[in-house]
Amino acid sequence: MEQITSSQQEVAPGSAGGQIRDRIPVRTKVAYGLGTGIDMWGLWLYPAVAFAVFNIYLGVAPWLVGLALTLIRIYDAIADPIAGWISDNFRSKFGRRRPFILIAGILSGLGLPALFLISPSWVDQTFLGLSVVFWYMIVSSMIYIPLMALYTVPYNSLGAEMTPDYEERTSVMTYRSSMQKIFEIGNFYALRFTNLSWFLLPGAVGKNTLLGMQVYTSILGLLMAAFAIIIFFRVKERYYERVVVKTKERISLKSSFYETLKCKPFRTMMGVGAAFTMGTSMVGALGYYATVYYVCGGSTINGDNWNFWMGFAFMVGGFSGPLILGRIARATDKKTGVIAAAIIGILGYGGSWFLYTPLIPWLQTIASGTMGLAAGGLWMLHGSIGADIIDYDELNMGIRREGSFTACGSYILKLGNSMGYFVSGLILGWAGFNSSHGAQAPETIFWIRASLASIPVAGLLAVIFFISKLQLTKQKCEEIRVQLESRRGKV
Repeated sequence: MEQITSSQQEVAPGSAGGQIRDRIPVRTKVAYGLGTGIDMWGLWLYPAVAFAVFNIYLGVAPWLVGLALTLIRIYDAIADPIAGWISDNFRSKFGRRRPFILIAGILSGLGLPALFLISPSWVDQTFLGLSVVFWYMIVSSMIYIPLMALYTVPYNSLGAEMTPDYEERTSVMTYRSSMQKIFEIGNFYALRFTNLSWFLLPGAVGKNTLLGMQVYTSILGLLMAAFAIIIFFRVKERYYERVVVKTKERISLKSSFYETLKCKPFRTMMGVGAAFTMGTSMVGALGYYATVYYVCGGSTINGDNWNFWMGFAFMVGGFSGPLILGRIARATDKKTGVIAAAIIGILGYGGSWFLYTPLIPWLQTIASGTMGLAAGGLWMLHGSIGADIIDYDELNMGIRREGSFTACGSYILKLGNSMGYFVSGLILGWAGFNSSHGAQAPETIFWIRASLASIPVAGLLAVIFFISKLQLTKQKCEEIRVQLESRRGKV
């Protein structure tokens, strides 16, 4: 095989017209996968620990924490299309994605601890009738979120530009999704980190969760900055010289959102992503509450320890999911892989009713591992299909708009997430949860468990419905590649 820039090419038996398979070196895939650590910790650590820090430790009302997370995600969703528009139209000797990945990635890492620079005394202080802590959550996030948007949109767009090959795209996304699950353990370990003796309060009355998070995010922030530097130097933009710089027309902000939604396969995949995101994020926080207040009888220290092991199980499942479902997709097609992931998710979330039990606490790790397997596989295939959709759009529109599709997709998914966080807070309030009580009322526990076991199942059934409408088959995608390469050459 002949080495060609950052990839290897070989003829694939039985492919359309003896088509060239485009292989990406493993070290390049791994370097790209490091970026999921920045995305995971910069975007998803905060909502993962928000209820534990701001509600359980500081005592801010759960509905207010949920409202803050909702407004933050809505603001985040608005920032993404702008970041995508800027990235698509940016030109430099380093490309249009990598400069943003470097600068925004470093700044996001250094700024992560600022999200938790709060004084407990602020809880009882109010502004416009609401806790000052609530307003700090909003203001600090309004400064931080644009930095993350300028990193995540170019980073996710870069993934769609790494190879034109139908099968290799699944491989790239498999590496990315598997590494994402490894880094996701950092989110689950966060609260266990606060159990270290450094943060325990005198007299065994609890722990200083806030101080623990300030130290923890400082460590993660340095790793995020290091990962951004590695990606900048190790991953190249394949389409930039061959396709992008030859395009004189600039992409309008309007096309970054409205015109992108005219693409039918893209709308189908947005239905898949939104159904999964809304269904699972609605109860994302409830899993932690079920562990602490049902399985562990109200002990936050025991609950945080189990939350770590559940995160570890989620990571193992999430690491395995792309590998297993990637094989299913290659043996059949990507659509079948998504359906398989949804069925596995239904078993995991529905089974939580039986597997979350104080009688045998470790059973909940089985539920968590199954959930991770489904999520890892589904999002891997979602990204792989997304790259195929961008080819489909280029064939019809004549330009490549990775940033527009990434931003628009992120906009829809984050709106779903924002609604989910708000509903989580409403469910806790409606169920009668009270952070000042160690043990919760039986009816409170019942509704937390029932919501955890039912709402995601409804979302996953909707995933199956939407993916069944997708018409981009492997044969169709390879025909599109042949047409594109005959028009503008290989990349």
